[in-house]
Amino acid sequence: MITMRNARAHALAALLLIAACGAAAGQPAPRADPMYVNPAYDVARDPAADVQVAIARARAERRVILVEVGGDWCVWCHILDRYLAANTAAREAFARAFIIVKVNYDPQHRNAKFLSAYPVLTGYPAFVILDTDGKFAAVQDTSALEKGRSYDETRMIAFARRWTRG
Repeated sequence: MITMRNARAHALAALLLIAACGAAAGQPAPRADPMYVNPAYDVARDPAADVQVAIARARAERRVILVEVGGDWCVWCHILDRYLAANTAAREAFARAFIIVKVNYDPQHRNAKFLSAYPVLTGYPAFVILDTDGKFAAVQDTSALEKGRSYDETRMIAFARRWTRG
């Protein structure tokens, strides 16, 4: 006999299995974060396709596109993720200004074809800013936004505000 407790346990197990299967198939678990097209550096993603999704959203939401180039190997990329998750003011400024597309870059997956459309990047994470049509606008050296072993709130907010539309 299946009790209500057993039914809930089976339902939870089924949901976890579905999520695990999606992750195993190279599909990240859904993340409800309107700031990102893709919230992780995923070698299997097509950055050009992700930018097309970002273009549609950028036009509709009056934001520009921030291509964040880096990888799981990048210490400062992890520091940036933690910083934006923890610093409400900077996160809100970024969310008002940008649709973020993360692009993986590492020795095995350089995304050379995609990145060849932009100036050579010299450090990671690197920000490439595209307008609402996906046209190159600028590159931002993220080291200029750092403070100690983190990021500077004033500089991060000023950077985002510079790109905020209406």
